Amino acid sequence: MWATKHMCSIQRQWPPLKEGGLHGSIFFKTRQFWTGVLGYCNLRATHVKSTYNVQNEWLIMDMTTAVVAEEVKTAYGKGPKATYDGRQLMMEAKMKHLNLSFAACGFLGIYHLGAASALCRHGKKLLKVVKAFAGASAGSLVATVLLTMPENIEECEEFTYKFAEEIRKLYFGAVTPGYDFMTRLRAGIESFLPSNAHEIAENRLYVSITNTKNGKNYLVSNFASREDLIKVLLASSFVPVYAGIKAVEYKGEKWIDGGLTNGLPILPVGRTVTVSPFSGRLDICPQDKGHVDLYIKVAKQDLMLSVANLVRLNQALFPPSQKTMESLYQNGFDDAVHFLLKENWFE
Repeated sequence: MWATKHMCSIQRQWPPLKEGGLHGSIFFKTRQFWTGVLGYCNLRATHVKSTYNVQNEWLIMDMTTAVVAEEVKTAYGKGPKATYDGRQLMMEAKMKHLNLSFAACGFLGIYHLGAASALCRHGKKLLKVVKAFAGASAGSLVATVLLTMPENIEECEEFTYKFAEEIRKLYFGAVTPGYDFMTRLRAGIESFLPSNAHEIAENRLYVSITNTKNGKNYLVSNFASREDLIKVLLASSFVPVYAGIKAVEYKGEKWIDGGLTNGLPILPVGRTVTVSPFSGRLDICPQDKGHVDLYIKVAKQDLMLSVANLVRLNQALFPPSQKTMESLYQNGFDDAVHFLLKENWFE
């Protein structure tokens, strides 16, 4: 089948195509054309106001990429013809502009660490093309780890286990009088965060925080110093009453948990791959099998209404046993591997 190597930057709806039929399109600006059999190719294009369903898969249009099949030939103008591997082209198209976002989840952040470990081990090509990392609450912490210090994931895992053990031993958990949740969390962040973390994170890390004055959500991506980055991460993790009484001060204003207003940031440009320990309409998450396929929107997350998710909500604030947390870590690892295999990014 034939495909143009480059396509013009027009914006128009694609004509209706019939399954199994041979179809073609001409792009007058560049005097190029596309032709192929629907059902045996994947069509992607950018900056077009429409999407097109090919092989039962909704794809964002990307005008810099044409058609993908098991074997694709390109012809443009009077230039030479060449053969390309279709799967490689499809991978390049999907990874044109990729973001990675981790959901708010409290102590279930151990699931995120498992997913991050799998991405580091089996998704290196994917991570190389990720433009931005985002997160809320515990998700913002893991996004920071993956961006600025991926080599410390195992150390962060051990810190999470110890932190959870401290909370479990307290009679009233994190709200036990005299226990300073935020001081303990800050000590952990400072022990792992590299000195130039704010420079690495500049315009690549988007942290969800909530302003106490107007209740609005903000995604912070500019960090003047390491201390500023730490304050933003602490603000994103501050659950009122649970983590303390005084909100985190940053740039003259007070901020609290970003998960309350935007628990899973979706960035406006490109595709955002979503990671969450809650089952729902997400890329990397547990797959609960409920009798009724119902979803609820919680802080901009589409979560399945299931008993398992209700249990997870409780575990987010009241950490489960060490054995259960180790299982959650492994679940995150396995779910991330499943995603990489499904998307042809596994290595």
